[in-house]
Amino acid sequence: MGDPMRIRAQAAGDKTTVRVLMAHEMESGQRKDSSGKLIPAWHITDVTASLNGKPVFSCEWGPAVSKNPFLQFTVKGGKAGDKVSVSWKDNKGDTRTDEATVS
Repeated sequence: MGDPMRIRAQAAGDKTTVRVLMAHEMESGQRKDSSGKLIPAWHITDVTASLNGKPVFSCEWGPAVSKNPFLQFTVKGGKAGDKVSVSWKDNKGDTRTDEATVS
């Protein structure tokens, strides 16, 4: 399991902006180590988010996404006190889910 995500969610009017910083090495499978051997690919493949248990966002990623990726998206609705949950899965089967409260 990866390190915790840093999730911030702020409501403004009828929109909620969600910002997520994910801790993940994100190896593309194209770099070589000091001995010249390829470092195996290891990257996040799927990201999903929900607001109060209702899915509101999903995407598929590949090896071109940078190390420790940052994600920001806006959701219609949401108010202070609501729960935002973000999950990811990588190509090795590791998963991480974290939650934040909308402020």
